[in-house]
Amino acid sequence: MEIDYINEHIGNKIKDLRNRNGLTQQELADRTELTKGFISQLERGLVSPSVVTLLDLIECLGITASEFFKEAEEEHIVYSEEGYFEKIDDAGNSIQWVVPAAQKYQMEPLLVVVQPKQSLEEDKPHDGEEFGYLISGRLNLYFGEKVYHVKAGESFYYPAKKNHRIENPGNRPAKFIWVSTPPMF
Repeated sequence: MEIDYINEHIGNKIKDLRNRNGLTQQELADRTELTKGFISQLERGLVSPSVVTLLDLIECLGITASEFFKEAEEEHIVYSEEGYFEKIDDAGNSIQWVVPAAQKYQMEPLLVVVQPKQSLEEDKPHDGEEFGYLISGRLNLYFGEKVYHVKAGESFYYPAKKNHRIENPGNRPAKFIWVSTPPMF
């Protein structure tokens, strides 16, 4: 690695941490007994700090050296079928988690297949919202005391504040995308 790149990388991380901590360059300089000019040059990648100085800066910014030098994992954007996780119940209904480990995110997208004349387990009221888009087949959506009939190409969306259940009244499997927030499964 080129030394200029390393200096720039370290400087950018110091500046980012300083800003996240709400510190001015002068405040960070005072905490580390360095000059504001040195902090400015460091953040622009113009100087290389000694190991002792860098460790002191890192400590004053509230993280450990291992956290500072850990490279951020590349954000995963596209998921393929090989990574999906599938659960099949006794009736043959399947739920596929199409974004692995989605529980750590704000939404949980699922690909669901409900077999003919079968239904998914009823959900009790909970915080959050749910959305579905029916790809093929038919569904009955039980929401509180009401029943909604959903055809292929239609979608549904509701706050999950009432008991709700999905049933396939048809003679062929019903396939739909289901997104809940926050993640439930």
